[in-house]
Amino acid sequence: MFDAVHLAQLSSFTNVRAARTKAAHRLCAQAKRVIGLTGTPAGNGLQDLWSEYYTLDGGEHLGISYKGFMQRYFTPVSFYQMHPKAWKPKPGAEKDIYASIGDMTISMKALDHLNMPELISANYPVYMDEKESRQYETLTREMVLRLKGGEVTAKNGMALGTKLIQMANGLVYSSDGTPLQIHSRKIDAMEDLIEAANGKSVMVVYSYRHDLTRIFAMLQDRGYVFSTLDGKESIRAWNRGELQVGLINPQSAGHGLNLQEGGSRIIWYSLPWSLENYQQTNARLYRQGQKSETVVIQHIITAGTID
Repeated sequence: MFDAVHLAQLSSFTNVRAARTKAAHRLCAQAKRVIGLTGTPAGNGLQDLWSEYYTLDGGEHLGISYKGFMQRYFTPVSFYQMHPKAWKPKPGAEKDIYASIGDMTISMKALDHLNMPELISANYPVYMDEKESRQYETLTREMVLRLKGGEVTAKNGMALGTKLIQMANGLVYSSDGTPLQIHSRKIDAMEDLIEAANGKSVMVVYSYRHDLTRIFAMLQDRGYVFSTLDGKESIRAWNRGELQVGLINPQSAGHGLNLQEGGSRIIWYSLPWSLENYQQTNARLYRQGQKSETVVIQHIITAGTID
């Protein structure tokens, strides 16, 4: 029996089937008091809340069944093999959910309590040419694209979305795992944005290995001092201001890192599906302790695509 359990990053326990979530449920059931902390409790939708609150109270507020919670507050909008795959909240569901958990929840905005820097968010659009746009539309329509060097196939809608993101970035994986080049617009745009920073350190966010390879090649060719922010030494170097460019993947480094001492500019080379990963990654620089008066977030967007 524990007197109290504190769960930092409570939003990492939203997958009700994950082993870590089940382990947290068992641990918290033995505690007299449980406190959960997160900056993004519903980063990917209100459905995230059930597992978080079940972890805290054993189902007292939102019910003991995830299925029951979904049926009570949500309506299915798409199906796969007769099973619901996407949901939308029923009218008034958000208000009802918040009322149910209000007696055990404290919500505070950083802007209301902390001295936060100014936040500037902007898009930097790039454009595919006519041939590239036709290739993109062909894959969208037929889910198959034949290119010089290989064939790109998408077996389902989720795979198609991933392939379209890759095409928007400039490279797409073929059926045998070979990266095939579509364009270099984002690489060129990223170079322009880094140069426009006038020597200030820039954090670049990427998603795919082949994107990282291209980014590495460009930075090496231009003579920048850079590193992936994936270890203690690289993070220390970033916070000491020794890196001109820090490269970060939102899935592996979007939570818990204090990077605000090393810079105040973010370039999104590739946008993630997860709103939580997006918000948490931005919060690595846009947070308490940021020395700059302004944090700039720039998104490289390929016009007319899934971006």
